Amino acid sequence: MINALIERVQKTQHGFTDIKKAADELVASQSPEICIPLAHELFKSEIHQARMLATFIFGRFAAQTNDILQFMREQISRDDNWRVQEILAMAFDQFCADTGYENVLPIIKDWLGDPHHHVRRAVTEGLCIWTSRPYFDERPQTAIRLLSQLHADESEYVRKSVGNALRNISRTYPDLVRAELSSWDRSSKKVAQVYKLASRLLAE
Repeated sequence: MINALIERVQKTQHGFTDIKKAADELVASQSPEICIPLAHELFKSEIHQARMLATFIFGRFAAQTNDILQFMREQISRDDNWRVQEILAMAFDQFCADTGYENVLPIIKDWLGDPHHHVRRAVTEGLCIWTSRPYFDERPQTAIRLLSQLHADESEYVRKSVGNALRNISRTYPDLVRAELSSWDRSSKKVAQVYKLASRLLAE
């Protein structure tokens, strides 16, 4: 089964649609006792599409066991392929959706404070558009506040995600985002970079 799955997903050179479809089909047809060990084997592959598939599968089961969430945080976040990191963000959002965004707020905050930039970005990127998610759709200020905590993050990877996320929120809540941005000290190049991204849709 593993070889057939790898052969299938390896055909995907751009995007992730069929890889996600393969994960959905597997989860729908097999038990967790089969899917989870299979995902662990797939993640050992040198082929990044196989690790993307594994990450999608882990995301579907993360709400069921803390071991998987920890594996995502401690192992998948260390993968050096940016495509895998994109799927990690989606997998984290899947976990939040399955658990309830209001229920995982402490975990969201914990991941945002993680020392590793891929873990922090999994949250900032995964929940986009933040205010389209349950809980945050009624609490845009909370979403803005959580994102803004990383507006001077040491990682450009994270800062760009934060800026883009705030820009997306500004489409619906321009005044709230404008108020937050007005409190920033833009003398720092890092902050100025995020400000430029976040304010792109806001009239000065």
